[in-house]
Amino acid sequence: MQHKRDYAGATAAQLIPSRVSQRAGTAVVNSETALRHSAVWAALRLRANLVSTMPVDTYRKVLGVQVEVPKPPVLVNPGGERVDIMEWLYSSQWDLDRAGNVFGLITERSGFGSGSGTGDGLPARIDLVPCGDVAVVVKKGKLDHYRIGSETYQPSEVWHERQYTVSGLHVGLSPIAYAAWSIGEYLSIVDFALDWFGNGAHPSAMLKNETQTLDPAATEAVRERFKAAVKAGDVFVTGKDWTYEMLQAEQAGSSWLEAKGASNTDIARYFDVPADLIDAAVKGDSVTYANIVERNIQLLVMHLGPAIFRRERALSRLLAKPRFVKLNTGALLRMDPKASAEMLAKQIESRQMAPSEARALADRPPFTESQLAEFDRLFGKPGAKQSPAAKQPQPEPQLQEV
Repeated sequence: MQHKRDYAGATAAQLIPSRVSQRAGTAVVNSETALRHSAVWAALRLRANLVSTMPVDTYRKVLGVQVEVPKPPVLVNPGGERVDIMEWLYSSQWDLDRAGNVFGLITERSGFGSGSGTGDGLPARIDLVPCGDVAVVVKKGKLDHYRIGSETYQPSEVWHERQYTVSGLHVGLSPIAYAAWSIGEYLSIVDFALDWFGNGAHPSAMLKNETQTLDPAATEAVRERFKAAVKAGDVFVTGKDWTYEMLQAEQAGSSWLEAKGASNTDIARYFDVPADLIDAAVKGDSVTYANIVERNIQLLVMHLGPAIFRRERALSRLLAKPRFVKLNTGALLRMDPKASAEMLAKQIESRQMAPSEARALADRPPFTESQLAEFDRLFGKPGAKQSPAAKQPQPEPQLQEV
């Protein structure tokens, strides 16, 4: 018995025209297949690039003043000699943004049993593991253990950072899980496009005879011959009286490109990046900024700021209290030379910064005595009084006739 198809809950892949040889199922979206989407890759790369290249600084408060202190080895080479802090931050930020979680095995601890009282038992090395290999086991609402591959580990043996959390859930949420519909539609469209342009599939078409009127039996025979030839990837041979037209080719290609573009902006929203920074700007929208600093401030405050703050809190757990970690965002807010010079000059004039501090920001040593003496010769000493003779205007030289 033949049943009518119900399209009410059909997915994008089911509604897209298929090849002559039918394929069942829809596009499978997970943290791995999603990387086939260029917007997903661009968004993850942008965030991981920026966060991983921010210098990691450690501080403590002394009489209310923030004082920098030396970094422990775990914040220099957290994965051993082969994995420095930049690579570690890149990999872990990538996992946080695509899966909502990052996991690592604590393979070394610092100063355990030394009696130093500083940093005893804190992680000294964390080897990151693929998120797909980890299972988080919860019993009666409490975290019981982690399973990595076939091995079981206690919570104290595993480094686990989360983001996009909800109450009562022991793991972070994955943006890809919520973006699965948009990504799935895109991947289905890409699969169809690859089949159409690369493997010989065709949208709805018309095969007509210019000179003969065929009865139903002859029409069916020609149709079956054509389908068999296309299915096998073979050449369909006809006489001069046959014409084949792909009726929906132009429309389908246009729809594919439009759907692809719309999906890019959706993904930018899911991964919290400005669409224009991954070349997915919305048509007709125009956002202008006075300079690149203003643009980067918007990026830092509205998009990266919360993620950076969460990472600072997590990395601070690697230090003995009251020490804490700060990611230096100065590189992201670097100004052009003219704006930087004007800002430093104003801070020096208003006594907010010493000239030696300003020179240190430009990787220059403090002024030497000879340099200061040269300034005095050229511009005079600050606050020095001029003699009365110096204040009087000098007469202009008179030209004499010869």
